[in-house]
Amino acid sequence: MKHTFFYYSYKLIVSLLFVLITTLVVAQKVVRYELYVKDTIVNFASKAKRAIAVNGQIPMPTLIFTEGDTAEIVVHNLLKESTSLHWHGLFLPNKEDGVPFLTQMPIEPGSKHVYRFPIIQSGTHWYHSHSGLQEQVGMYGSLILNKRVTDSSFRKGIDDLPAIPIILSEWTNYKPENVHRMLHNASDWFAIKKGTTQSYAEAIRAGHFKTKLKNEWKRMLAMDVSDIYYDAVMINGKTTSDLSSFKAGDKIRLRISNGGASTYFWVNYGGGPITVVANDGNDVVPVEVDRLIIGVSETYDILVTIPVDGNAYELLVTSEDRIKSASFFLGSGNKVLANPLAKLKYFEGMKMMNDMMKMNGDMDLMGMDMGMQKMDMNSVMYAEENALNTLNYTKLKSPIKTNFSSNIPRKDLHFELTGNMNRYVWSMDNKVLAESDKILIKKGEIVRITLYNNSMMRHPMHLHGHDFRIINGQGDYAPLKNVLDIMPMETDTIEFEANTEGDWFFHCHILYHMMAGMNRVFSYDKQNDNPLLPNKKWAYRQLQKESNPFHLMAQNDFATNGNDGMAMIQNTRWSISTEWRLGYTDMHGYESETHIGRYIGRMQWLMPFIGFDWRYRKQGIHAVEQNIFGQKNTKDVRAQLSLGVAYTLPMLVTLQTEIYHTGYLRMQLKREDIPISKRIRAAFMINSDKEYMLSTNYILAKNAGIRIHYDSDMGFGIGITMNY
Repeated sequence: MKHTFFYYSYKLIVSLLFVLITTLVVAQKVVRYELYVKDTIVNFASKAKRAIAVNGQIPMPTLIFTEGDTAEIVVHNLLKESTSLHWHGLFLPNKEDGVPFLTQMPIEPGSKHVYRFPIIQSGTHWYHSHSGLQEQVGMYGSLILNKRVTDSSFRKGIDDLPAIPIILSEWTNYKPENVHRMLHNASDWFAIKKGTTQSYAEAIRAGHFKTKLKNEWKRMLAMDVSDIYYDAVMINGKTTSDLSSFKAGDKIRLRISNGGASTYFWVNYGGGPITVVANDGNDVVPVEVDRLIIGVSETYDILVTIPVDGNAYELLVTSEDRIKSASFFLGSGNKVLANPLAKLKYFEGMKMMNDMMKMNGDMDLMGMDMGMQKMDMNSVMYAEENALNTLNYTKLKSPIKTNFSSNIPRKDLHFELTGNMNRYVWSMDNKVLAESDKILIKKGEIVRITLYNNSMMRHPMHLHGHDFRIINGQGDYAPLKNVLDIMPMETDTIEFEANTEGDWFFHCHILYHMMAGMNRVFSYDKQNDNPLLPNKKWAYRQLQKESNPFHLMAQNDFATNGNDGMAMIQNTRWSISTEWRLGYTDMHGYESETHIGRYIGRMQWLMPFIGFDWRYRKQGIHAVEQNIFGQKNTKDVRAQLSLGVAYTLPMLVTLQTEIYHTGYLRMQLKREDIPISKRIRAAFMINSDKEYMLSTNYILAKNAGIRIHYDSDMGFGIGITMNY
């Protein structure tokens, strides 16, 4: 009997050891992916264009892991430029985070890089390039981390449902570098393509002439909810997809990631309500809504049901500006469409913005409680707003407590999100990354961040390497996220535990906002060296440069009475510009004005400058001109240095005052972009030299127009205007 007891005890111990060893082996399974990054040609919107494919596909392959795995991802760079990959929303060692010049060096052309990290979480995530604007041309893909069945958080009826990874994106036929330059140059072309110019003619037709006047009196541009016209919106790389394998009563889990570069997407379903069960890779208490908007880089897990056999129900994804959409049909048979979204009421939004904007460019909250998406300042633009149950952050609740102990030390930080649509500068506390140092935090402390959005655009703020609690009224059960969509005028608070050392990016995930400077870096005090960055100071300077590049703008008018144009390069603060006027006769002569200036203030309405004015005209050696102040100046030849200042007045008129080294004073009023109609722009100039100019320009295409003008020196002219 004794021997039997020991025999069975021995077998039990051996069995338990076998199970333990097997579990450890499984838990530490290495899942390896080989990714080949290569140039390709695509035709997503009726035009063949260059893109970047990974393993020959766009989006990039869906990567699937199970919590407990070890990820090993080998990136082979077959491009002629450097690249990288960032694992959005993942907890991992800092050197694996994939931000060039911050956590690693770029992956150079012809080389490979191995990312290796443990999978210590679950949820819907995604991955993308963090190099330049590569994300816009194809480098984005789904990243799915499955729960273990034995996980205590495993939810029957949710985590065991059929799951479909979905990644949303947009496509432009323009080179993203050109898109970025056009945004900085305040081009009207995207608004023309979208039909959102909000010109004076359109304002009059809509009964909003006073609204338009007030808008420009407060030095604001036209109202908009997005920056760019996109040629296509896509779901998993297609504008329309079908999944016919489901039947009536089936519940499906859609694991949706917004991999768009700058587009928010509305999601609604033709088969009825949507149940939200997770956000940014974290479980939430299920909440039923009619629709939701997915901010740039956010992820949502939703449940939908097939109501009736013989029908295919549309999951409709629509860009926030409601210009483009894509469809995903679930089920087979007759197509049941989701309700399309009505066109936005832009002038109603402009009117509301006028009331909330002070003359100095600050927002006036007027006593309203703005936060957590509870009130969308653009809600007056949405015709169906009050009729639908729309998700906002206050409805998200964690199924488990997420609160921190009161004994942990805390660090409070405050940031104001700032921006200038006129020059497309996006910043935090009126500083871009190039103007800011790293923000030191200590391991073990709770970092609490209060964000106030004092700009006219919403910003999806993303923190690398950490989840944060959003303080949304749910107390101890505040949801965990890694992206906060903060709308205009909102003040929101987030907090996270500083538990993973390294340098971590915190930025707006609208790609063009990030590249324009809306970034910060949280850096752990007394952290270990990163072996992938042999010279961290130099590398950080390279990262800073990426947020403050110079952009070129040029224009030339080939007219019957002469040739005039301008060229300008500028970055966040500095502007170097040259204007020229070339006559066809010696009488008209030629002249040029060059200014080097620096913009001052949050709204950048003020620019001191130094200048050089040079001109020649054949009008007689003794010919002089007299300005309104009684000062005289030679008309034949002029070569003068100047000091001056340009200031943007109400109605977007520029007042320029400069004094030359001779003591000569010149003042000038000028505006070049008065929106008369959808395609017609007017301009004027008048100065103290008694010179004046009037013109109208009809915009033919992105880079061309027909211009008619009268110049006090050169007379009447008509010609073709080319711009870049």
